[in-house]
Amino acid sequence: MSGVNSAETDRLFQAILSLRTVKECYDFFGDACTIQEIQEIARRFDVACRLEKGGNYQEIYRETGVSTATICRVSRCLNYGSNGYRTAIARLKDGQGE
Repeated sequence: MSGVNSAETDRLFQAILSLRTVKECYDFFGDACTIQEIQEIARRFDVACRLEKGGNYQEIYRETGVSTATICRVSRCLNYGSNGYRTAIARLKDGQGE
């Protein structure tokens, strides 16, 4: 993600990594983002989880209402991205995300 690398972004990610509970995450993201931004990130992660489990575009669209363009983008990230989604999904499965 070369276009986003900066000292400010590093500090943001360090702050996120310092959060210890889901409530702390709600508090931080509630201050830092709009409700719509949080919901959009959550929807994209949900799509990634569904794709990882073998879901197809049409059933994901039907079940979530997320546009096929967004589903396609998430799929592209899963298959050709930096493995961010896959790392997070694997850690949740391993119980490390709690």
